[in-house]
Amino acid sequence: MRRMLIISNRLPISIARRKGALNFNLSTGGLATGLGSFYKSYKSLWVGWPGIITNEDEERETIKTMLSSEKMHPVFLNKNDVEKYYDGFCNKTIWPSFHYFIHYTVYDSLLWEAYKHANNIFCEEVMKIAEHDDIIWVHDYHLMLLPRLIREKMSDATIGFFLHIPFPSFEIFRSLPWRKEILKGLLGSDLIGFHTYDYTRHFLSATNRLLGFENRLGQLTAEDRVINVDSFPMGIDFDKFFKSSNEPEIKREINRIRKKIGDRKIIISIDRLDYTKGIPQRLEAFNLFLDRNPEYREKVTLILIAVPSRTKVEQYRRLKEQVDELVGSINGKHGRIGWMPILYFYRFLPFYTLSALYNVADIALVTPFRDGMNLIAKEYIATKADGKGVLILSETAGAAMMLGKVLSVNPNNIDEIAEALKEALVMSEDEQIKNNKEMQNQLQRYNIIRWMEGFTDRLIYTKKLQKEMSAKLLNSKMREKLINDYHHRHRRLIILDYDGTLIPFAEYPELAKPDDEILKLLGKLAESTKNEVVIISGRDKETLQKWFCETNLELIAEHGTWFQEKNSKWEMIEPLNQDWKEKILEIMESYVDRTPGSHTETKEFSIVWHYRKVEHELGEIRARELVETLSYFIANLDLQVHEGNKVIEVKNSQVNKGRAALRWLEKEDWDFILAVGDDQTDEDLFHILPERAYSIKVGLISTAAKFNLNSPNEVRSILKEMTGD
Repeated sequence: MRRMLIISNRLPISIARRKGALNFNLSTGGLATGLGSFYKSYKSLWVGWPGIITNEDEERETIKTMLSSEKMHPVFLNKNDVEKYYDGFCNKTIWPSFHYFIHYTVYDSLLWEAYKHANNIFCEEVMKIAEHDDIIWVHDYHLMLLPRLIREKMSDATIGFFLHIPFPSFEIFRSLPWRKEILKGLLGSDLIGFHTYDYTRHFLSATNRLLGFENRLGQLTAEDRVINVDSFPMGIDFDKFFKSSNEPEIKREINRIRKKIGDRKIIISIDRLDYTKGIPQRLEAFNLFLDRNPEYREKVTLILIAVPSRTKVEQYRRLKEQVDELVGSINGKHGRIGWMPILYFYRFLPFYTLSALYNVADIALVTPFRDGMNLIAKEYIATKADGKGVLILSETAGAAMMLGKVLSVNPNNIDEIAEALKEALVMSEDEQIKNNKEMQNQLQRYNIIRWMEGFTDRLIYTKKLQKEMSAKLLNSKMREKLINDYHHRHRRLIILDYDGTLIPFAEYPELAKPDDEILKLLGKLAESTKNEVVIISGRDKETLQKWFCETNLELIAEHGTWFQEKNSKWEMIEPLNQDWKEKILEIMESYVDRTPGSHTETKEFSIVWHYRKVEHELGEIRARELVETLSYFIANLDLQVHEGNKVIEVKNSQVNKGRAALRWLEKEDWDFILAVGDDQTDEDLFHILPERAYSIKVGLISTAAKFNLNSPNEVRSILKEMTGD
């Protein structure tokens, strides 16, 4: 079994000095709770800050030794790091921004420098202990630069990254001055995971718009590697919570709470005291519920647990004051002798108390404005062994995607939350049991172990895919052989696609005209009497004629409809019918009207819908719709719908690059053949080449070609070697 390095900002153990001695306590939080319950049973090592600031070498060594027995390795941060990196950039910039609290976001270059510095400290520590075969799993928003830093030092490392908070929409994310650096840091990973598909979609949109990386089904190519981006909703240790009521200590706590509350209905609200959790709105909703339903006074109790959090940050101090005032106001307004509507506790709860509250609560009120997942919601449902209990859950919590049988509410809608409280109190036990059992079955199936194994399996699959693609990359040895074969052969056929092969794609087709360098290279290749150089493109013949009229090239236009041999006129492969064009153009123009950024291009024997400038997700949706519409329309016509690189093209079915290239392949017995292309249209060409031919696909994607290259620049580099430039 391969060792796993789990890297997070904090270790699941927190160390503090008390009376001159080091004191160890379990950390709180979703990651520590989620992974802490099982990671020791695996071959793993947890790397993170132990929560103590120390500069003494002897004390640091003592801590390392003590943590080693717990399968942990400390990263030491100084006071400045903690204040500017953790309290600063992490919690004043990333946290509010990623949770859509833009008005709280601080944009400070000094805090950014501290963030970069801390990520470098983590990288240095990882380099001390990382081994070649380790699986390196980096967690959360504190360390978004770390994957790239590790990659720069260990290029073949297996690196996964998981974000435990939401990834915001592009319009929010783009406001960060350091947005590109953050994306590039994350793209040092092999697999990037999020709790929900929405967060995955937002990330892919950002990488497309800011860095230009396209994705296909969550797979993108960046920096010569295939990278997978996917959603993995985090599970919990289901059995631990489901069986908790059998524990003697928890039984005693349940009895103690019941004795205190009596036979009143219990509503629990348990959260860190954070402005993203919507706690004041919950209190206002509870107040409104009591106003509207006076019959429930003295019959319900809200137990509010607010765990202290980031007490040095101004917004959190103000939030505590607001919550304190609301609790006092509601208790003063509705309270009676012997009954307070709200029991308020501002402290951390141990597991036995937390579990006891889950067990006794008739309702759990969980209404964050934004939450990556929210494990409290899952833990509450898992704890209800008898099936009784109702969860009121914010529709904007990640857990809402999995827990489909809860009472879903808009966390900003006070009226809706108040109505949900009433609905929960009158819900029949049969309905409660039916709903909860269904959700429990899902939580039991997709537990914390399944989550971890699902992520690591996908990570290992991605590394395997990278190796397969790397095996097809034209390496230095095969490149040398290709160049050597070229120079020792006498009749050489070179077939080259244009867009995406010789030159990068442009926003509009007319902007991708050949530069002086490529014209010189192609001209020099075509000058040799040993060579026949063919440009085979989807471009119209007028454009190719204008661009290459002064070269000695042979040209194939519109994917094989037209061809022009040296010193000859343009000829058509065969007569083609054009009666269909008017109706197809009408259909495509209707999609242009509905899809900002798209446009049509009318060629002599084909029509193309371009969507390179369309927002990625909208473009993919419209492309699927258009293909389905066109496929239905051309069912009885001699036409085909072709999907290229951000284009949909309709043309006669007899026309393709492979058929056009046969004209040259059958001319004579070539002793050297090279064909290079980048998209699906070139696959027809690759399929008909003889075994001895060199076929190259530009881009790390599956292909019938023998080899892959990363970019048009590498194609140019090979052509330069062939010409001796």
